[in-house]
Amino acid sequence: MFSRFAANVWGPPAPRIGEPAGFRTIQAAQNHACLRFATIWVRDSFPRATVSLLASRSMTRVFITGTGLFTPPHSISNEELVTAFNAYVAKENERREGTDEEPLAGSSPEFIVKASGIRSRFVMNKSGILDPERMAPSLPQRAQGEPSLQCEMAVAAARDALEDAKLDASDIDCVIMACSNYQRAYPAIAIEVQHALGINGFAYDMNVACSSATFGIQNAVASIAAGNARRVLMVNPEICSGHLDFRDRDCHFIFGDVCTAVILESEDDARGKVAWEILDSKLRTVFSSNVRNDAGFLDRHDGSTPSDRNKLFHQEGRKVFKEVCPLVAAQITEHLAAKEIAVQDVSRLWLHQANLTMNAYISKRVLGREPSTEEVPVVLDEYANTSSAGSVIAFHKHRRDLQEGAIGVLCSFGAGYSVGSVILRRT
Repeated sequence: MFSRFAANVWGPPAPRIGEPAGFRTIQAAQNHACLRFATIWVRDSFPRATVSLLASRSMTRVFITGTGLFTPPHSISNEELVTAFNAYVAKENERREGTDEEPLAGSSPEFIVKASGIRSRFVMNKSGILDPERMAPSLPQRAQGEPSLQCEMAVAAARDALEDAKLDASDIDCVIMACSNYQRAYPAIAIEVQHALGINGFAYDMNVACSSATFGIQNAVASIAAGNARRVLMVNPEICSGHLDFRDRDCHFIFGDVCTAVILESEDDARGKVAWEILDSKLRTVFSSNVRNDAGFLDRHDGSTPSDRNKLFHQEGRKVFKEVCPLVAAQITEHLAAKEIAVQDVSRLWLHQANLTMNAYISKRVLGREPSTEEVPVVLDEYANTSSAGSVIAFHKHRRDLQEGAIGVLCSFGAGYSVGSVILRRT
């Protein structure tokens, strides 16, 4: 189940270039390692056992042993969403009569499916979104003594993941919350989740938009490999309906709410479990404003209001498609090649669930042919775009049928631009 690693120790007799006098260098190499090579300087006087420990620590293998999913209680179909949107459009066009303002165009369920592949979405509040007078979720701020909404979602998903991994909260020593939007600046909601679950250790929030989960997985791997944690809980509570303009025909249908959770463990802790070894991860960012949300804590100082259009999600959709799809396809292809994994040996691609056409383009470029629905599972038809959580939902729902030794790629992409790919193998 677990492959052996080899560690080589050099030194002295003479220092290498850049190597301080009185030190020797150890370099650890491992097949299918999260950290393929690691170089560490140690004093010549260090005992061999200490050197071996440093070498082995640099080569820690990390496994995903559990995933969890919290699905909100309310679902909105395309038909329901369009009815509310068109009611708003009719009233707004009546107001615009006799003015210089262009009339708004209505929407249809068929348009939404053709544009995105989305048929429904889950939300934390349905009534506010479907109210033509409001067109936004109604999510009152909770008292300080109550758990925040994102904490509540994360705890539910975390408990599902802990059960899947056959662990208790007391077994976790790090919580990473990784998502696109946070309902407050501080204290970190990850620390609130840590407190709510009774976890000792440390916790922090992070944000790389739709790629937050894959970047969070890499952060978890790094914490475990460095010896800072043995088991990490990574959660993605996405309330995407909160940053969506439901009055905009081009995007009112895109997002849904959800929370996913992932448990990561070191090799020793994961031993004996049905798990997914993280063979490698690759992260990339390229700056672009084509997917953007300008909401921030300086809003009250610039004369804007939370409802201003630039304070909500907005994008240049055609530019995003043209620029992101080749970037993602190249990342996955290059990542597999760097790990000497043949494309035909990849059983599944768990892609970010933003748009059906994007995923079809990316998977065809990677595989060199039309993919099957089993190879590239889709969940956005039911969940819509759930930002960082989308690829994790696909992994959560479509991994258990794969046999031992199967290889898959978990991949996210989004604002930034940001791309994260994680190569996994079932043990």
